[in-house]
Amino acid sequence: MSSESAEPALQAVRVWDLPTRVFHWLLTVTAIGSVVTGLSGGNAMVWHVRLGLVVLALLAFRVVWGFAGGHWSRFASFVYGPRSVIAYLRGDDGPGGRYDIGHSPLGALSVWALLCLLALQVATGLVADDEVATTGPLNRFVAANTATAASAWHEGFGKTLLIVLMIVHVAAVVYYLWRRQRNRVSPMIHGDMLLPAHASASNDGAGARLAAFVIAGLAAALAWWVGSLGAP
Repeated sequence: MSSESAEPALQAVRVWDLPTRVFHWLLTVTAIGSVVTGLSGGNAMVWHVRLGLVVLALLAFRVVWGFAGGHWSRFASFVYGPRSVIAYLRGDDGPGGRYDIGHSPLGALSVWALLCLLALQVATGLVADDEVATTGPLNRFVAANTATAASAWHEGFGKTLLIVLMIVHVAAVVYYLWRRQRNRVSPMIHGDMLLPAHASASNDGAGARLAAFVIAGLAAALAWWVGSLGAP
């Protein structure tokens, strides 16, 4: 076999920077905890509110990191049009196999849906009133009918849709591993994928991590301030 037809040598390329990986797993644990405490009710609602504020901080961080993070963590890297989605469904891996790096077109749709729904759940939870013992910290700033509508969404269809999307997301990861032999979990743990040397790598140096730490601190301060607005 000639060198021209040989497969390109693969090497470990940093795809997911450390801040993105920490965000991903923290959001996973916190979102699951929010669902569990919300379904449990009672005394668990105290933790439901607290976890909701943590989700707020995480989402605020991700919005900023979507512009300042590593290459594959930036929103621009996983914004796909309908043609890309259709091509991917037909088995096209994209230019240079790009669809296999970072988020695929279908994976990107799942991520966007989850982020947007989580943001909506947090927003409605902040102004909700369960008319029992729990009100969101921003409830006193909205009209009663707005709080009622927000509560209905948060406790009803929004909650159900979030659970469904979380199940679909996990099912997609299992499908990729089982049918396509593509492990999407390991790279989100150690950050690297075996790719051709020319593949774009995400910046994950000390400077980027320090910037992420500062952004995370500001996001946490924002969530704490929002939570304090509900204090008597």
